[in-house]
Amino acid sequence: MKTWLAGLSLASVALFLGGCASHSADPGQGAYTAQQGQAAYYSDAYQGNRTANGERYDRNALTAAHRSLPFGTRVNVTNLNNGRNVTVRINDRGPFTRGRIIDLSRRAAQQLGMIRSGTAPVRVIVLN
Repeated sequence: MKTWLAGLSLASVALFLGGCASHSADPGQGAYTAQQGQAAYYSDAYQGNRTANGERYDRNALTAAHRSLPFGTRVNVTNLNNGRNVTVRINDRGPFTRGRIIDLSRRAAQQLGMIRSGTAPVRVIVLN
């Protein structure tokens, strides 16, 4: 009986947390098509370091890190504060800071107008 109750409470928590996520899932593929949350951008200190897919980080490229999207996926990122958007290619894993959904290259952050603030609320839409 205790095992069943423990399982029930874990299932309830999982359902609750799943309901809090802000993305549209495609049950057939297990991937989302859109997500909203906070974005940040890479420090210049990472320039030239290897990304998770093996290429070197280039602050002037339109690239980004995402926790689960496949490398090479192109996404459109819109700054919800000003409506500016940019298309980036996923080439790294992260962000590893709670509450963030994407880390952008410096060039992408500039195009979104978020250099001064450092972070911004964004919508991420998968293009391919």
